[in-house]
Amino acid sequence: MAYENILTSIENGILTITINQPHKLNALSKGVFDDLDAAVKDVYSNDEITGVIITGAGEKAFVAGADISEFSGLTKAEGVRLASRGQDVFNAIENSPKPFIAAVNGFALGGGCELAMACHMRVANENARFGQPEVNLGLIPGYGGTQRLIQLIGKGKAMELLMTADMIKADEALRLGLVNHVVANEELLGKCAEILQKIATKAPLAIAKVIECGNAYFTDGVNGLQFEIDKFGECCETEDFVEGASAFIEKRKADFKGR
Repeated sequence: MAYENILTSIENGILTITINQPHKLNALSKGVFDDLDAAVKDVYSNDEITGVIITGAGEKAFVAGADISEFSGLTKAEGVRLASRGQDVFNAIENSPKPFIAAVNGFALGGGCELAMACHMRVANENARFGQPEVNLGLIPGYGGTQRLIQLIGKGKAMELLMTADMIKADEALRLGLVNHVVANEELLGKCAEILQKIATKAPLAIAKVIECGNAYFTDGVNGLQFEIDKFGECCETEDFVEGASAFIEKRKADFKGR
């Protein structure tokens, strides 16, 4: 599928999505959201895809925020629709049965930080910068930032960053648990691919259920331990479980089929 605002490529089962608006520091415009939404839907339906890397074009930014030019004169109702649209797309990433990794290659601010946090993991280069500067505009994060930042780094530090609009460097993001790895820029995409290739050797249905269980921890009204019990039971009925157990006993590599 051809897109206007993003680039996509598939290699060894890994879909790489590149936000391709470097002249705007890859700002999240309505057009970018439309393309990203379509690409994420394809991840769900395309059996060729086993994992996804999201990154930004150019050397300066992953995504430096929302396209503020589209914010002028927003009414309350329009703001609600805008935030809801962003959350719908980011929730689809977070709930994907296939793993998403954000390859953060520069500024990840505002909506860019929110996009990175919606992914299951984050790998940053040494020049990456993270922040939620919305209060500088008289706004708050609208695409899940107030919730996911607290989930990832804890309430105290998250509240500080949300209220001061401070920007943090990659090394601090690593220390806080906001990112999984910090690598040299030339190693960034390779590190993401390495992680996804390792995950691709595991049982895909089990990976999907790990994602479900991890997300259930933060879902209101869900007993995470009971949810885990139910998903464990579901795994026991899969062909992959039979294959995995047999391979272990027979001391051979498992050949998972995703069934």
